[in-house]
Amino acid sequence: MESNDPRLLRRSDGLAHGYSDDELRRWCRNGALTRLRPGVYASSEDMARLDFAERHRVVARATVQGLHTDAVLSHISAAAIYGLPIWNVDLSKVHVTRSGATARSSSRIRTHAVGIAPDQIRIVDGLRVTTPARTIVDLGRLLPFEQAVVIGDAATRLEEGAVDVAPERHRHRRGAGAARRVVSFVDGRSESVGESRSRVAIHVAGLPAPSLQIDVLSVLGGWLARVDFLWEQFGVIGEFDGLGKYVRHLAPGQTPGDVVVAEKLREDGLRAAGWTVVRWTWSDLAEPAAFLERLRRAFATGSPRPSPTRPG
Repeated sequence: MESNDPRLLRRSDGLAHGYSDDELRRWCRNGALTRLRPGVYASSEDMARLDFAERHRVVARATVQGLHTDAVLSHISAAAIYGLPIWNVDLSKVHVTRSGATARSSSRIRTHAVGIAPDQIRIVDGLRVTTPARTIVDLGRLLPFEQAVVIGDAATRLEEGAVDVAPERHRHRRGAGAARRVVSFVDGRSESVGESRSRVAIHVAGLPAPSLQIDVLSVLGGWLARVDFLWEQFGVIGEFDGLGKYVRHLAPGQTPGDVVVAEKLREDGLRAAGWTVVRWTWSDLAEPAAFLERLRRAFATGSPRPSPTRPG
């Protein structure tokens, strides 16, 4: 269980401590408790502190405890249990997989009837959850490419070799081709949702694939910077600017403004070494045509590898 997950209150525990059903219903009506599923509640105040993915994780924990013992949390619910970044995905239903079951969907639960091997199951905080590798394959079959890559990139950082488990066991099932495309594309070196979405936009536009997380050196061999995206053949560096980057890089006593100034000096050093730097933000990802065109222009005018580089 994540440290900020609310404690679950089960009806049986409440009754054992002297509370009545009427009291539990009244606390739900007045907003003190949130009903997660029949007979399971959590503090509404605690639930309000969570983001949408964290709330889904709590609901998934509560829901699976009322299901058949062979149910395995899977797909987007497995991603939530692992704390993976989830972007633009419907979280209204808890997803479970059961071998030999009938696929069905209710208002709260979607059951996937797909074979699942013992080596594709992991115990996480007492819950049966699909492994990161299996989760990538499942999401590749279920979600649009971009959403699946966002989660898949992060999942590969949880488990070394996660993408080595190819979706061949389910190659005859619907969506197997989409899963293979996701498995072949995910890369744990993408360090944020924005970087993953950037890679997808670049790929869909048909632009050359960048190298990721590369150290750029000066012509004398001194370290200049570690960059998100790099195209040595064009002498172009790409940088996704999300607010999280500036917060993440704060040193003790630094403000976000200090980081912005340091970033400007860093970029000046890269340009002085002969690199062309192209930046984009969240708003650019929503309408990517403009930043993709900036990349195309930079590719057309850049010079190959103006200074040394090495893997970051």
